[in-house]
Amino acid sequence: MQITINLPPDLEQDFIRQAAQSNMPLQTLVLQALRRVTQSTTVVTAQWPESFLAYEGTPDFPAFETYRDELLSRREPELF
Repeated sequence: MQITINLPPDLEQDFIRQAAQSNMPLQTLVLQALRRVTQSTTVVTAQWPESFLAYEGTPDFPAFETYRDELLSRREPELF
C-alpha cells in the first residue's frame, strides 16, 4: 500500500535529520514512528486512567448495595 501525506516543513526536516543520524532510510524511520503510535494507542486505551483508579467516592453518598433490594429482577426472555 502506498500513502502520500503532506508533512509540515519542520517535521519533514526532523525526519530527514533523524534518518541521517541513524543511518537508516527515511521510509524505515517513518514506518517505525507509525508502528510506535499504533501499538501504544492500543495499550493506552486498554487501561483506566490513574485519576479513575484513585477515586474513593463521596463519603455522604450511600453505597450502591443499599439499593440492591429495590432493583428489578432479571426477566427471562419469552421464546414463543
